[in-house]
Amino acid sequence: MYNRWRGWPRHETPSLEPGRGPWLDLSHPLREDMARIAFFPQPRIRRIMSMPEKPLNVTEIQVACHVGTHVDAPLHFIPDGPAFHEIPLDRLYGPGVVWQLDVPRNGLITPADLERMDPELRPGDILFLDTGWAQHFGDPVYDEHPALTPEAAEWLVAQGVKMVGVDFATPDLPVPRRPPDFDWPVHHVLLSQGVLVVEHLTNLRPLAGQRIEVMCLALNIHGADGAPARVVARPAQLSDSDR
Repeated sequence: MYNRWRGWPRHETPSLEPGRGPWLDLSHPLREDMARIAFFPQPRIRRIMSMPEKPLNVTEIQVACHVGTHVDAPLHFIPDGPAFHEIPLDRLYGPGVVWQLDVPRNGLITPADLERMDPELRPGDILFLDTGWAQHFGDPVYDEHPALTPEAAEWLVAQGVKMVGVDFATPDLPVPRRPPDFDWPVHHVLLSQGVLVVEHLTNLRPLAGQRIEVMCLALNIHGADGAPARVVARPAQLSDSDR
């Protein structure tokens, strides 16, 4: 059902709600020794030209597109879905909300958990989930992160969300808990219907429970199924109706 591209959602673009105050960096710095899913190769970052032996410094990087803070393109799991260079720019920025969830180790996030969150999620919003799991980044317990149920993913699609970001490795089940026939149902639900996925966010707590202005500054890699991203956000300037 969710293995084919179903197009970008059609909904009114919400007002941009200009932000206030400084931008917050929600991204992990890219490092060779950073946490990653085991079947991804270790990043390689090396200086291929160095001063003073050379007249300039030049650094080369080799990294899977899904290591560190990054955005998944639909092509990641949907064979006929758009590659990264085909994602419209307006899918990567805009207004949104941060919801703080208290989820136990290996816990599941259900529609009932999401329905009671605030501020209200509006069609066209970006949603970031703050579970506090980013504090475990680099530790073995990071692999026991929470996950969305497929029903929660379907609920988010029904609300008209355009992007879902999490402060852990994947909105699907952690690798150690996946059965032999695992098929990444949450990714399939979201990406097939044009809802982008952001993984490995951090530093969300200062924005928890607020409307925000977001920019996902991902590399525009031709043909790629994802891209490393510098994700930044700041509190939105509330309108009179929101006060």
